[in-house]
Amino acid sequence: MRKKHHSHKNSLYGKDLVILPIVFCVIIYIICTVVAIASVGSYMPTIKMFFSDSGKDMSENYVNIFVPVDEPSETEASGSPSSPSAPSAEKKETVSISSFTYPSYDNQFGELIIEDCQVNAKLFFGDSSMALRNGVGVYYGSSIPGYGKTILVAGHNNTYFNGLKYAKKGQIIKIRTNYGNYRYEITDTQIKDKNDRSAYDLSADHENLILYTCYPFDELGLTPNRFFVYAKPVSGPVIDKKS
Repeated sequence: MRKKHHSHKNSLYGKDLVILPIVFCVIIYIICTVVAIASVGSYMPTIKMFFSDSGKDMSENYVNIFVPVDEPSETEASGSPSSPSAPSAEKKETVSISSFTYPSYDNQFGELIIEDCQVNAKLFFGDSSMALRNGVGVYYGSSIPGYGKTILVAGHNNTYFNGLKYAKKGQIIKIRTNYGNYRYEITDTQIKDKNDRSAYDLSADHENLILYTCYPFDELGLTPNRFFVYAKPVSGPVIDKKS
């Protein structure tokens, strides 16, 4: 009887040696899984942006009010110096604010092109995640081209604004809208801290264009710095806000 009882204890002890490591491994696996999910969770929007189907149609998520306006001829745009009837540099074309559809938040109302930087993106009013998924967006607290104020445009450094790394003084930025076409000349580029509010002045009483994106380029996720491109207006209609 003693030998049989002793054998039973050994049997239980042997089972413990098998079961305990399995339980321990399961617990470790669960802990690692929870930690991994928590760590990756914050990067999921960025990961999805790069590994999602690039051909997916996102058009159902926004309203497109952009109807291209015909570009003026080279002579009309620059003003031929040999022609006595050529418009002076002081004369500005105007467009009545009541003659076009003013964009609402998340509307696509134009496109932004920098040929020297290989930038060609849809332009949205507002810089929501939807807008920056599909193109670049005008910061909601700033203005639109032709309004005579600061135009602050955001874009992702790994997608539509990746080409800003080639931006140089003197290059031309084209913005086509549903009410007119604009040209801006790059005057400067700067790298600033993401919290540096001196990088732009939304209360400025003159028109100026500022593009910005995360820096360094090609880095995933949010970064501590921003890359700014500053430009001055060259041509484009002035919005008559009183009409």
